[in-house]
Amino acid sequence: MNEDIAKNPEPEPAADDRKGSASRRGLWGWMFFDWAAQPFFTVVTTFIFGPYVVNRLASDPAAGQSAWAFGVAIAGLSIAILSPILGSIADQAGRKKPWIAGFAVLKVMMLAALWFAEPGSSLLLVIGAFVLATIAAEFSIVFNDSMLPRIATPEQTGRISNIAWGLGYAGGLIVLALTIALLAANPETGRTLIGVEPLFGLDASAGEDARITGPIAAVWYLLFILPMFLFTPDARRSTMAPGKAVRSGVAELRSTWAEVRRQPGLAKFLAARMIYQDGVNALVALGGTFAAALFGWPIMEIGIFGILLNLTAIPACLVAGGLDKRLGSKNLVIIAVILLLVATVGIVSTQADSTLFGLIALPVADSGGLFGTAAEKVYILYGLLIGLAFGPVQASSRAWMARSVPAEEAGRWFGFYALSGRATSFLAPLLVGTVTAATGSAPIGMAVITLFLLVGLVIALRTPYPAADPKTLLRID
Repeated sequence: MNEDIAKNPEPEPAADDRKGSASRRGLWGWMFFDWAAQPFFTVVTTFIFGPYVVNRLASDPAAGQSAWAFGVAIAGLSIAILSPILGSIADQAGRKKPWIAGFAVLKVMMLAALWFAEPGSSLLLVIGAFVLATIAAEFSIVFNDSMLPRIATPEQTGRISNIAWGLGYAGGLIVLALTIALLAANPETGRTLIGVEPLFGLDASAGEDARITGPIAAVWYLLFILPMFLFTPDARRSTMAPGKAVRSGVAELRSTWAEVRRQPGLAKFLAARMIYQDGVNALVALGGTFAAALFGWPIMEIGIFGILLNLTAIPACLVAGGLDKRLGSKNLVIIAVILLLVATVGIVSTQADSTLFGLIALPVADSGGLFGTAAEKVYILYGLLIGLAFGPVQASSRAWMARSVPAEEAGRWFGFYALSGRATSFLAPLLVGTVTAATGSAPIGMAVITLFLLVGLVIALRTPYPAADPKTLLRID
C-alpha cells in the first residue's frame, strides 16, 4: 500500500474523531466493506437469482420482469424515504458500527431465506425477502460511506474510494465466476462450465444453483465485513439524544437545500445526476433479467454475460481515472451516458432476426454452444458498452461534485449528493414494471430507461463545469 494511502503503520484507537485517524489496516478494513457487499448486487440482484425469479417463479417472463421491477422500486422508495433520517443519525449520533451490524443481521437472514425460493413458491414472499435484503444492504452502505471523511485525510479520500469501488467489482466478479464454474449446471449436460458436477449435489432442475446464491452472498458478506469491525476505528458515541440528532440533521438538510436553490448550476447538476442515475440503476438491476427472458439463457450463460461486463468495468474505471483529469468530469459523464443510451436502445431493439428496430438484419441460425445466435452476440456487444460506462459515469459524477463544492464543507454537500441519488431511485424500475405489465412487452418496458438517460443527458449538457464556484458555497460562521 502506498504511503499516500496510509502513513501510520500502527493501529489507532478504536474511537477517534480526528480526520485521517485510521491505520493501514483500518483503511483496508473499510475498503473491504465494498468487497463484502457487492456480490449481493452482482449474483443475487442482477445476474443469477433475479433472472431465476423472472424465468422460473413467474407465470411468464413479462410478468416476472414486472414483479421484479416492482420489488426494486419498493426497495428504492423505502430507501428514498428513510435515508434522510438515517443520514442525519449517521452525522449526529456518532458510532456507525452498531447500525451496520443491525442491518447486517437483517440482510443475512433475508439472503438465507432465498434458499427456500423453490419453483412454485410464492412470488410475493420471495420478492419480499429480496426487498428487505436490498433495504438492509443500502442502509448499511449509508453508514459505511459516512465513515470515510473521518478515517481518511482529504488527500486520501478519492484514491481510497476508487480502490474500494474496484474491490467491489472484483469481489462480485469472483463470486459470479465461482458460481458458474462450480455450482451452475448446463441443463443439457448436467455439468458446470468447467465440466464438473455441481458442488454439494445441487439440482439445477429445482433451481438450487440459483437459490444457493442467497446463502453464499450472506456468508461472503459476514466474512469480509469483519476487517471493518475489527480494524476500522469508529467515532465516539454521541451524547445527543436520537430525536435531537434527527431534528438537527433535518435542519442541516433544509439549510443545504436552501443553498442549492440559490445555485442554478449546482441544482442542474444534481437534477441531471438524479435522473440519469435512476436510468443507470434500473439498467444494471434489470438488464440480466431482460436478457434471460429474451433469449431463455440458463444460469451459466447469464453468469458468463455478467463476468464479461465486470471484466470490462474494472479496467474501464482505471482508464477513466486518467481520462477524467484530461477531459474533465463533465465530458466523461456525458460520454458515459451516451454509451449507456446507445446500449439501452440496442438491447431493447434486438430481436431474434434483427437489431436497431429492424434496420440491421441478423441470421437466425444457431451455431450451438454459448451465445449461439447472432442476436445473442450482438446483445453481448451492447452489454460491453454498459460495462465500459456504468463505473465511470458514477465515479466521474462524484468527481464533478467534488470540484463544485468547498473541501471544508464536503461532508454536508456529499450527504446531500447521496440523498439526491436516492430520492427517486424507485421511479425508473416502477415505470419499467408498470409499462411492462400494461403492455405485456418486456422490451417496451425496458425502453422507459432511455427516457431517464436522455433527459439526464440533456440537463447535464446545459450544466456548467464546475457546477458551482466552491467559494460561493463556503459558509462562514
